[in-house]
Amino acid sequence: MKFPVRFICALLILAVAENAMAVKVADITRIGGARTNVLAGLGLVVGLKGTGDGGAYLPAIRPLVSMLSKFADPSSVTDLANAANVAIVTLTATIPANGVRNGDHLDVYITSNGAAASLHGGRLFVSPMLGPTGQPYIPHDAEGNPLKPIPFALAEGAVDIEDPSTPTSGVVKGGAVMEVDLPAKYIDDSGRFTLILDDPSASWTTASTIAKLINEASDSGETIATAVDPKNVVVTIPAAERERPDSFISAVLRLPVPMLATEAKVQINERTGTMILTGDVEISPVVISHKGLTITTISPTAPPTVRDPQISTHDAIPLDTTGQGGARLQDLANAFDQLKVPAEDRITIVKELYKTGKLHAKLEVE
Repeated sequence: MKFPVRFICALLILAVAENAMAVKVADITRIGGARTNVLAGLGLVVGLKGTGDGGAYLPAIRPLVSMLSKFADPSSVTDLANAANVAIVTLTATIPANGVRNGDHLDVYITSNGAAASLHGGRLFVSPMLGPTGQPYIPHDAEGNPLKPIPFALAEGAVDIEDPSTPTSGVVKGGAVMEVDLPAKYIDDSGRFTLILDDPSASWTTASTIAKLINEASDSGETIATAVDPKNVVVTIPAAERERPDSFISAVLRLPVPMLATEAKVQINERTGTMILTGDVEISPVVISHKGLTITTISPTAPPTVRDPQISTHDAIPLDTTGQGGARLQDLANAFDQLKVPAEDRITIVKELYKTGKLHAKLEVE
């Protein structure tokens, strides 16, 4: 298969500059279609040592009666009035982002939804796993006609209690066996796939840059990548590559992304006292007075007037505003360090700066 020359050149450049430019398209994006899904179900855990739901809990006893009847052992609710070794449970299993195939095993997470005191020592009886809203899988024949519905998977196995403090929840390792193929669909019928940027990296600048990189590396001379919004870049696979698109997609994911100027943003976690600065966060001229400390970003000092008297700088920390754009928040952070300002006071000051329009950045508070 002939591979576009420009993509080969791009990969050679990547190999040479790998240490200096570690960020690749694959590091900050995922391909649309690569996403997890959930299977769910109801089941019975049997073999409990008197810690089950008990015969008085009918939501557990009715399924037990139904199960026994299927195995030619008809019983009634009355017959099982003293059963304490059974618990009704909810089941969930997560399908990985890259899909699964018939016969693959998934972990099944189990939670009692009845009166059981503990699931320790129990075993999940064979239970069907359905879609998240209870729908089965509907296969189709070669002509596209629907066939009889079947479960997505069957779950069974010994319950492992991961947290002894919560004995009513557990997991069956590899307990669900897939009954159908559920491959991830990355490419649509038009031969396109979508690169979805991770939220921290999503922006018009980054999306546009990735689209430009792909177009410049393409040998077709056509625009094959378009940034449709700050988070999504749609890529059309060249006709010559559609039969075997793996090499083309791999080459796209390995393209190096240059270091881009990030937007000015301050992210604060009030619970942990963490403050993270990205980009070049600027502060307009301002005097900060908080709990006896004074910080000024007015430099050089303005001459005193009746309406604006000179501020004593005996305990003041001046910030350099002579450079382009004035003071930086990093300068303020350095002043905080010099004055040993507690984290909660730093956060309060930064939030007040933002409220008054003196902090030129986006502020995110958790």
